[in-house]
Amino acid sequence: MSREQQLLEKWRKLPLEKQEEVLNFIESKLEQEQALVSPLGIRLRQKRAKILASGQQLLNREQIEQEIQERRGGLLDLEE
Repeated sequence: MSREQQLLEKWRKLPLEKQEEVLNFIESKLEQEQALVSPLGIRLRQKRAKILASGQQLLNREQIEQEIQERRGGLLDLEE
């Protein structure tokens, strides 16, 4: 049984008042998550979405390290 199915099964057993409490709890958790995302994080996610929508591939770790090395004139100083 998936977690979603487990949640629904337990949800259906709750009285209406308790279901409302659960919904309020979930809403507060979602609001907290939104508050944790910085403006920079939001902009970076928007740029990532734009790149993906254009069909361009994102760089993997090796490609990022290669680009950094090229920009630094062949020097690479990343912690492993």
